[in-house]
Amino acid sequence: MATEEASKPPSHPPYPEMIMAAIAALGEKGETDESAIAAHIESAYQGLPESHAALLSAHLARMTDDGELLFVEDNYVRPDPTPAAPPKRGRGRPPKPKPNPALTPIAAPAAPRPRGRPPKPKDPLAVAVAKAASGLPRRRGRPPKRVKVAQPAGADAGAAPSPAAVGVKRGRGRPPKVKPAVDVV
Repeated sequence: MATEEASKPPSHPPYPEMIMAAIAALGEKGETDESAIAAHIESAYQGLPESHAALLSAHLARMTDDGELLFVEDNYVRPDPTPAAPPKRGRGRPPKPKPNPALTPIAAPAAPRPRGRPPKPKDPLAVAVAKAASGLPRRRGRPPKRVKVAQPAGADAGAAPSPAAVGVKRGRGRPPKVKPAVDVV
């Protein structure tokens, strides 16, 4: 018996049509809240399901979300068919338009960049000079310090030998300030 009732088509039009008809009929009075719409549908159509109140609420909520109806001051109204004035532009620079992916041509993905710093452009003259000057291969790393040779005594008699020339190893940092000798009288 329950299957016979479920399989038989309803004797009323779909809910969105009934809601729009009720709003059109009640719109002149200004009372288009949910209870007034439900009372109008119940008086106009027979054979409504037992869950009529829940179905009506669900359809009103869906139609409001879809923009078919507006909920203003506890009343449901149809939206104005004429478009409203364009929204006012806010302060500042307007955002850039989004590119339409359907209109842009599809380009092949670029090869990934190699890691590290890109090499400097090679100067052909500098490459030739380096090739000619490279008689012996150089060792890797920092070159060793050159050892200073002490000057012979007869080279420059007037100049005092520097500590580096004598072979005395200097300490690290700034040397201490030399104080003048004071004669005691």
